[in-house]
Amino acid sequence: MRIHLGPEQNDHLVRAIADGGGALADLDDAEALVWDGGPDGFPDLPDRIRWVQLTYAGIEPFFRAGLIDGKRIWANASGVYADNVAEYAVGGLLVGVRQFHSSLAARGWRKDEIDPRVRPLHGSTVAIVGCGGIGRAMIPRLHAFGVDVVAVNRSGRPVDGATITLPSARTGEVWSMADHFVIAAPATADTDRLVDADVLAAMPDTAWLVNVARGNLVDTDALVDALRAGRIAGAVLDVTDPEPLPDGHPLWDLDNVVITPHIANTRSGLPAAFAPTLRENVRRFIAGEEVLARVEPGAGY
Repeated sequence: MRIHLGPEQNDHLVRAIADGGGALADLDDAEALVWDGGPDGFPDLPDRIRWVQLTYAGIEPFFRAGLIDGKRIWANASGVYADNVAEYAVGGLLVGVRQFHSSLAARGWRKDEIDPRVRPLHGSTVAIVGCGGIGRAMIPRLHAFGVDVVAVNRSGRPVDGATITLPSARTGEVWSMADHFVIAAPATADTDRLVDADVLAAMPDTAWLVNVARGNLVDTDALVDALRAGRIAGAVLDVTDPEPLPDGHPLWDLDNVVITPHIANTRSGLPAAFAPTLRENVRRFIAGEEVLARVEPGAGY
């Protein structure tokens, strides 16, 4: 099977294509495209391209650019990087509830100030909103800390290890059911500003919010107001709206927010992590089997 790899020839992906039974080809001669980049520079696809493999898990920019069509099979990297993001999310919760960030910022012995803000993670309930691959990878890690999990997913189909699973249509119920919240849902029209002022007001004032999805799932202005007023304890954000967060933005000045530059997955490590999935999908496509992480154009992910 002839496969075009672009926009660059990463060695990990080149080997994965060959090991799966494929052969590199120019785009005009290829039957499939593996695209290791964003929507900018995405090529016009010849009709002979029957399968497009994207190396990102979050492919909302491709939808916004109008590139995802129903003419061919599309696949993304959903679930491939789940362990990395799950590790970040659990770590973010620990940073917040144990006040590591405050101690680092203090650069001095401020026990009387920091001590009353410390909370245990064990014995708490964490709600994972958008409990797909990342959420499922979080659950055993959270259980190790003695945490109960409430899961929200699209179908409401029970998630192993969750105390309760709600369908996305009942997301509004979850904000009063947990102590802390992790946002890991896909960015769609339905999830835009999912966490707004009303949602933040429904959370306990000791809650920490961790966002590892996309920045626009949280209303930034409402979050700033809630953090300033102490309506929630704090937030850990690996994604922001806008992104990157500009210098001088109010979030930078708040001592109850931790912001990281979209590093739950490091871009430099993605090709090596994705290579085994690409190898398997090449094999599957050649064999006429269902590829992993097939995109549902109508669902937006």
